[in-house]
Amino acid sequence: MLAQSLAVHLKIPGIVLLLLSGLILGPDLLGIVDPERLGGGLSAIVGLAVAIILFEGSLNLTLDRLRREATVIRRLITVGALITALGGTLAAHILMGWEWRLAALFGTLVIVTGPTVITPLLRRIRVTQKVETILEAEGILIDPVGAIIAVVTLELFYGIGPDTPASGILGLPGRLLVGLLVGGVGGILIGLLLRYERFIPERLEGVFTLSLVLTLFELSNAILPDSGIMAAVVAGLVVGGIPSRTVRELVEFKERLTTLFVGLLFVLLAADVRITEVIGLGWPGLLTVIALMVIVRPIDVLVSAWGSDLDPRERTFIAWLGPRGIVAAAVSSLFAERLIEQGIVEGIELRALVFLVIAVTVVVQGLSGGPVASLLGVRRRQGVGYLIAGANPLGRALAHALRGEGEEIVLIDTNALSVGAAEGEALPVIYGNAGLEGPLLRADIDARRGYIAATTNSGINLLLTRRAREEYQVGETYVLFQRGKTGVRPEEATERGSSILFGQPIDALGWIHRLEGGKADFAALEIDEEGEYPAQIETFFEEWTEGSILPLTLTRAGVTRPFGEETEPRPGDRIILLRGRDQRSGTRVS
Repeated sequence: MLAQSLAVHLKIPGIVLLLLSGLILGPDLLGIVDPERLGGGLSAIVGLAVAIILFEGSLNLTLDRLRREATVIRRLITVGALITALGGTLAAHILMGWEWRLAALFGTLVIVTGPTVITPLLRRIRVTQKVETILEAEGILIDPVGAIIAVVTLELFYGIGPDTPASGILGLPGRLLVGLLVGGVGGILIGLLLRYERFIPERLEGVFTLSLVLTLFELSNAILPDSGIMAAVVAGLVVGGIPSRTVRELVEFKERLTTLFVGLLFVLLAADVRITEVIGLGWPGLLTVIALMVIVRPIDVLVSAWGSDLDPRERTFIAWLGPRGIVAAAVSSLFAERLIEQGIVEGIELRALVFLVIAVTVVVQGLSGGPVASLLGVRRRQGVGYLIAGANPLGRALAHALRGEGEEIVLIDTNALSVGAAEGEALPVIYGNAGLEGPLLRADIDARRGYIAATTNSGINLLLTRRAREEYQVGETYVLFQRGKTGVRPEEATERGSSILFGQPIDALGWIHRLEGGKADFAALEIDEEGEYPAQIETFFEEWTEGSILPLTLTRAGVTRPFGEETEPRPGDRIILLRGRDQRSGTRVS
């Protein structure tokens, strides 16, 4: 955790420091961490941790996102996996001089990319939604496919594996099918249990789900060894797709566990590799890694993206970013142990080369990912749209007004009912605490033009906007103030550089009740360039002051912003507002 915290401050991928920490703490240097002391417990710890990591990753993959890029994703985890396996095999055979069996084992081990590396990098680089979806989905979905292919290769070429009817050539479809069935049925069970409050007591949902996921992982492995990883991924996809009151809480809970387990695994597995073994690979080892990065991966992406709507810049970036992660490290360590037990000393070289692939791809592609994304122009635009904390009816009304004027918005809330209502209205929404880093980063707070705190608690709104300005340097911040005694003064917002949302403290609960009861309508006020301008403004301010209308946004010269206390309507402006149906009409609206 110290390494990951330091990486945040240094603005570098955390895995770079985790690998370095493992090497320093391992037997070769300080000797504090010695994975061999765990014995068979190492593979158990690694397996369970990987299951949790992949379950958390697949929870975040919504079906809508997958459908939009389904063709490219499907090719990457099928045809692309085959191309990577063949390319890795040829590189190891030609450059390392390995015999075909060992080279093929290496080729299958480097199929995987992995969410443990890809996801943190994407959150830091902030690429376009299309590119992010493809890379994240590939990293999660290819892990079980690649791991199972590698296990089947070990069984076929070395005869090392369980003595079951589904071993050998039947192992691939058998394991995928068992993982699919166990994960699918188990995911449905978890989703249904979470959906109804009477089954699982409040505040036990996260730990309860964790225990069931680990049970599914071990159950699938018990039915057919090495199929559990597929079960974990499928269960996450199913649970994430079933609407429930707690599924979004699980995402936040599992993110914290994933952060812990990623640190644990990378330190352990880096400590399990001897530095002399990696150095002993020499130039052939380094050239093999380079071949994977600059020859095999581009061919993989070229074939997988053929005929898609990805432009050349997006394809180039996807081709560049293919770092290997924890699954490759875990499976190679397991294979090394099995080969050595059989008297096959090449297992040591295999583990060392896979570790070199991980280290080089993580460091080189991790550090260069940001500059390459900027050079290719695939980063998300900066200073775009608004993040609204509060998916209550008033926050949603503001979101509709901003979105209707062409602004990009995203809502964030901890209330499952409000989040569900926003999803039902087709509004982009994230379930999470607007004061925590994880949900804020998922909402791209550092790319937003403005932050709007629209909860019904004035004090919390003030704290949220203060953090947005100080920690994320958001340029525009707006604070909703509830009219009456709230314990905070509106002047505190302006003193800290924020604007009072809607121009003045309002009866927020009253407007929420109006919206819920269908007693408020949207209206648009076009201020005349001449003629009726003074009368329009006078009537507008009169109704605004008495609370019969609520100005939401003001558009001037094509730029839309929330209505704040410094907003002064002028001729040519367009104001989107709410009007209570029981209020008198004075402004000219359309």
